[in-house]
Amino acid sequence: MTDLNKVGPSCTWKDLTEGMMIYEGGTSRQFKTGEWASIKPEYIESKCIHCLLCTPVCPDSAIPVKDMKRCAFDYDHCKGCGICVKACRFGAIVMEGVNK
Repeated sequence: MTDLNKVGPSCTWKDLTEGMMIYEGGTSRQFKTGEWASIKPEYIESKCIHCLLCTPVCPDSAIPVKDMKRCAFDYDHCKGCGICVKACRFGAIVMEGVNK
């Protein structure tokens, strides 16, 4: 199947794409993978100096940047791994259960 809009509860395994094949770019935006996370990081804007150290370490690209400034988390795609908490040297990102 090359049209990912047709993927849903009514399709069978025969309708799905072959494993490890990419049929269309940017499809991860169609799926809100952040829904699986039970704990989310919290962004404390007043502590952020916009060093952008957190952005490249995010495995889900859930930390957007605009005009060289870090923006709020994209919680639709953030899975709550906590890597950004460890990368932030200024305490601008905190998350329950993750210590610096």
